[in-house]
Amino acid sequence: MTDPLRAGFGQRLADSVRARGALCVGIDPHPSLLHAWDLDETPQSLERFAMTAVEALAGEVAVLKPQSAFFEVYGSAGVAVLERTIREAQQAGALVLLDIKRGDIGSTMTAYAMAYLDEHAPLASDAITVSPYLGYGSLAPAIGIAEQTGRGVFVLARTSNPEGAGLQQSIHGSGDSVAQYVVDSAAESNAGAEPMGHVGVVAGATIRPEELDFSRLNGPILAPGLGAQGATVQSLRAVFGAALPNVLPATARDVLRHGPTVDGLRSTARRVRDEVTELLQG
Repeated sequence: MTDPLRAGFGQRLADSVRARGALCVGIDPHPSLLHAWDLDETPQSLERFAMTAVEALAGEVAVLKPQSAFFEVYGSAGVAVLERTIREAQQAGALVLLDIKRGDIGSTMTAYAMAYLDEHAPLASDAITVSPYLGYGSLAPAIGIAEQTGRGVFVLARTSNPEGAGLQQSIHGSGDSVAQYVVDSAAESNAGAEPMGHVGVVAGATIRPEELDFSRLNGPILAPGLGAQGATVQSLRAVFGAALPNVLPATARDVLRHGPTVDGLRSTARRVRDEVTELLQG
């Protein structure tokens, strides 16, 4: 399971961002996007969509984020396409963050972690999204296996969907919000790591600037919400402030809608990537 030659995920992500800019692009084969590309809802069209996205983007951006659900809906054929998507994106140099939002306890959480983070798993990704809402401690198997294999986890903290606010902004026993408790727990997992730890958090680019304190996190912040959900590159500084250097902005539809041509996808991703890079360097 352990790869002693692999650098930690924090280092790998920092290197990728330095080389390719801070942008994560989702591969979300939503039916509406398939139809917009004049594709039907079949495994063959799913593969064409995913492989076109990989061809266009895997050599350009730091991170690609396949949404597992849109592959799983096709059963074993869809999972086979997901395996190929992960493998070919990694071979082209992108880190793959598999968006699966798994969360469970004990041996079940261990099995999920082995399925996506073990070196020899068919779906082995560079990082995964996980849900802490069975308790942050329930994520220990995933956090541990990720550290051993040089991979990462991104823990849902303050998501961009409106339904999440009631739970995530409620007060935890610590006296802080539940979302802040998640961020602080991730900070404990990352303590002492250089240049940053392997436990990231998910915090929507549309949240209010005063909602969360990231000063102790020492880990990456996945910030979905660019474009279709209303966030702009310019608003990232206001939301994340001093934590901006560790922010990985994420977009999907605003790039994918420029398909089905490789050139359309690639040029759009380059534009957004360059805007983010200019912001970070400004």
